[in-house]
Amino acid sequence: MSSSSSRNAFVDGKYKPDLLTVDLASRCRCYKTTPSSSLTPPSLLSSQVAFGGNAGGGRRISGGDAPPWLPSLQLILLPAYVACLFLWLHCHRSADTMDEIKSTAEIIDWLSVGLNHFLPPQVTPNLSKFALTGHSRGGKTAFAVALKKFGYSSELKISAIIGVDPVDGTGKGKQTPPPVLTYEPNSFNLEKMPVLVIGSGLGELARNPLFPPCAPTGVNHREFFQECQGPAWHFVAKDYGHLDMLDDDTKGLRGKSSYCLCKNGEERKPMRRFIGGIVVSFLMAYLEDDDCELVKIKDGCHEGVPVEIQEFEVKK
Repeated sequence: MSSSSSRNAFVDGKYKPDLLTVDLASRCRCYKTTPSSSLTPPSLLSSQVAFGGNAGGGRRISGGDAPPWLPSLQLILLPAYVACLFLWLHCHRSADTMDEIKSTAEIIDWLSVGLNHFLPPQVTPNLSKFALTGHSRGGKTAFAVALKKFGYSSELKISAIIGVDPVDGTGKGKQTPPPVLTYEPNSFNLEKMPVLVIGSGLGELARNPLFPPCAPTGVNHREFFQECQGPAWHFVAKDYGHLDMLDDDTKGLRGKSSYCLCKNGEERKPMRRFIGGIVVSFLMAYLEDDDCELVKIKDGCHEGVPVEIQEFEVKK
């Protein structure tokens, strides 16, 4: 890898990302052709696709080739609450994640045949650099798809996977079906796919006696990282909680509940910046062969990191 970059991944980049909403209604706004039924997005979900980095990656999104990034969120929250950092694949409240795994594989397959028809003429998706990420249960879903578990996988090659405080149940022995964690170190065979796992320092702590931890010990980021093979990176943000990457203003009952269900940090913006910057640095290293930012973070000499890193591990 090279180390030539002078950007700061934790501040806004010089390019403004475009957020494209793709849903069943999008057939009326197809840019390049009238979409046939094969080009229509899978009916189980709406999706939003970002082209470019969010927290300072400096990615060019106004034209030319752009790597798409499809995150899958914790599936109890609405996508509007995470506009500052994450995009969503779909929203479903079932305790069983099998439908989510199936839907995620379907939308990834749809990208290669349908996405290009919904993009502005000057933008071409570079699907040879495709990263999948998920938060909470969405992280579990992303790993399940990347691991080709349970009979659902995508023909499109996933270049990198990112788990943001991934969770597989309410505790060890209490995994939500279908279980992804095996409790065997290095058991995730991702065929040398680069992995980034981000954890929250407060996620495994209960907010009060009435509410259990949102990212419980035994089914959280630590177990996911332990089961990954290299190359894999693991960062934990101290004094921030499981939902501290959401927008500050989350309206409605469900949005307000994001402030009272989990143990939270004092404010959310630093955690959003941290996750955005770590993701940009990781993707620049493994998709663009520029590891300058990631190396500085690893070595503890990056002056722009907005939170204290509580734990750090790497598997080569």
